[in-house]
Amino acid sequence: MDIRELRDLAWIGDAVLALYARQWLLNQPDHPLFSRQELFIKLTANAFLQALGEPTRVEAAIGQVYNEKGLEPAFAHIEETIRPLFEKHLRNQARGRRGQKKGGQRTKDEGRRKP
Repeated sequence: MDIRELRDLAWIGDAVLALYARQWLLNQPDHPLFSRQELFIKLTANAFLQALGEPTRVEAAIGQVYNEKGLEPAFAHIEETIRPLFEKHLRNQARGRRGQKKGGQRTKDEGRRKP
């Protein structure tokens, strides 16, 4: 696969991942620490996708599944290969944000010493 084909597939894969993320987030209860916007950015960011491999290749794989099999199989691919790691990553990040509200704001009790 040449670089142009890889980038074209990644462009499609990026769009499929974005659609999946939006639909998935709309069906989730509100997260106690992260807004929908934050969760969307986290799920689709290259910084996260790097945990799965080179981001262009990760998105290209999604695009290839979409081109060959359609939207539902592409969503299934995301659910099997990306979402489990995302949920693990999210749990780890949530541990580091305890005591904060959505958007990174600190609660009024955070930082106080316990008697």
